[in-house]
Amino acid sequence: MRLDQERVRAPYQDYKSWFDQQDPTRLNKKSKEAEAFFRRTGITFNVYGNASAQERLIPFDLVPRIITGREWSRLSRGLEQRIRAINAFLHDIYHRQEIIRAGRVPIEIIANNEAFLPQMIGVNPPGGVYTHIVGTDIVRTGEDEFFVLEDNARTPSGVSYMLENRETMLQMFPELFTSNRVRPVSNYPKNLRRSLAACAPDGCSGKPCVAVLTPGIHNSAYFEHSFLADQMGAELVEGHDLKVVDGKIAMRTTQGYQVIDVLYRRVDDDYLDPLNFNPDSMLGVPGIMDVYRAGNITIANAPGTGIADDKALYSYMPEIIEFYTGETALLKNVETWRCSDPSSLQYVLDNLADLVVKEVHGSGGYGMLVGPAASKKELYAFEAKLKANPANYIAQPTLSLSTVPIFTKKELAPRHVDLRPFVLVSPNGMEITPGGLTRVALKSGSLVVNSSQGGGTKDTWVLDD
Repeated sequence: MRLDQERVRAPYQDYKSWFDQQDPTRLNKKSKEAEAFFRRTGITFNVYGNASAQERLIPFDLVPRIITGREWSRLSRGLEQRIRAINAFLHDIYHRQEIIRAGRVPIEIIANNEAFLPQMIGVNPPGGVYTHIVGTDIVRTGEDEFFVLEDNARTPSGVSYMLENRETMLQMFPELFTSNRVRPVSNYPKNLRRSLAACAPDGCSGKPCVAVLTPGIHNSAYFEHSFLADQMGAELVEGHDLKVVDGKIAMRTTQGYQVIDVLYRRVDDDYLDPLNFNPDSMLGVPGIMDVYRAGNITIANAPGTGIADDKALYSYMPEIIEFYTGETALLKNVETWRCSDPSSLQYVLDNLADLVVKEVHGSGGYGMLVGPAASKKELYAFEAKLKANPANYIAQPTLSLSTVPIFTKKELAPRHVDLRPFVLVSPNGMEITPGGLTRVALKSGSLVVNSSQGGGTKDTWVLDD
């Protein structure tokens, strides 16, 4: 927010002038109103894998994160380049594997990776799109320094919080949106519906039928599944609502079974089809992969996209971007050590107290170590994990992340943040929603922003410069 103790950064000047005129008592009251609104609306999440746990609210901070139009333009160009390369990479590794032949990515990264699906080899998804919805996590380390922390190309979550955060801010502080020219995000559900419909299979005639496949009410992101289905005007279905009918996937309705053209699935690959993947899965649809391979349904995101957001592959993204686009990556990667490499492993073990170590397939802030914040006991235990299964981990330096202000009952205080912009991909091009989800570490000094680890969210403003 500030350049130094005296000067406020240009994008925050109008907001800071407004904030200085506010009564803290009124702002505290507004914070409680926002919490009541979220609870009333059902904007909650479950702790993953714990069906009996009480649903939690994700804390909402009422101070927006503000990004200039110039900064956003730069981020958008980098995101478009990166996602274009990811889609090209996915097509290549499930077809000719030219990048492996060229020696730019080692075959072990693909062959020994559980996210790589042999069932997708030779499959051409409708419209040539693998990643229909992408959420890329970005951190800022300086005035003009942005890094990609990770790519979420399987089933990225959080867009419902982006939308509800904005709706809450509009209701609580309408005056802010008359004095600041903030780009809207409310058209995301309409754009999502249009983008998914544009990816319908060739055999679709008339208006495509779009449905959202959810694992059910105990999933940590169930609120989002139901929210997006409702906002898009799509059906929310579970695996037991669907079956193969005449070579297509159909959902049960009060008028009989209706064919689905596009399925926005929020079920992991392994549970998608018990005939092709995990035979014990009760969440998927038996035979859906056969229908998909025959070109009779679009699954968004395509099965097998998880290889693109694998954390071991992440370190090769600059080479992947250059290989498929002929360009240097516009958004930098964080330096990464692959612990599968003996020399890298030794470096990580020698510097564990200074590094962030993550599981290759981890998410939600689970299974990671933040070295500077860890106790000697935690470091010792994690060292044993690394030695036992080094290929399961990567390590990165502890970045000096930027901070944005949060409201702490009386005043503003700095907290670390990241940003997850959401990108929609269709044969017609890409749409990047101006803003995204800002996740904030509410504990002073903490670098972990995940909601499951105590983080919160805030509205993200992109200004029209």
